[in-house]
Amino acid sequence: MKLESVATEITVESSTVDLGDAFRQHARDGVLRVASKYFGRLTTGSVHVTREGVSYRCTVVMQAGALKTMTGEATDKEIYVAFDRALDKVAKQLRRTKRELREDKGQRVGKDATLREGLAPIRE
Repeated sequence: MKLESVATEITVESSTVDLGDAFRQHARDGVLRVASKYFGRLTTGSVHVTREGVSYRCTVVMQAGALKTMTGEATDKEIYVAFDRALDKVAKQLRRTKRELREDKGQRVGKDATLREGLAPIRE
């Protein structure tokens, strides 16, 4: 699935860490890749990085189409690893949402309802 549109630019920011151009491009590419993989339309996307002692905390916020906002957060000693883990959490949320919205899945019949239908007396 190709990315149809991006309503706003993907922001990659930090108030305490000097982010280089390479990380900013890596973050934008990752967010666009995940958005195009699952829904094809990205409404908003942002990445925020903070420093906590010796580790980095990365928060990824994405909204695809008219869906609710998905957020993933991860902490690691390396900034790229923290970002990738946070992005994986958002990707998992998008994957599960897409699975719920699929139209081709069958309706699940509860075990209890099936048993009751089998035990019900036949009325004529």
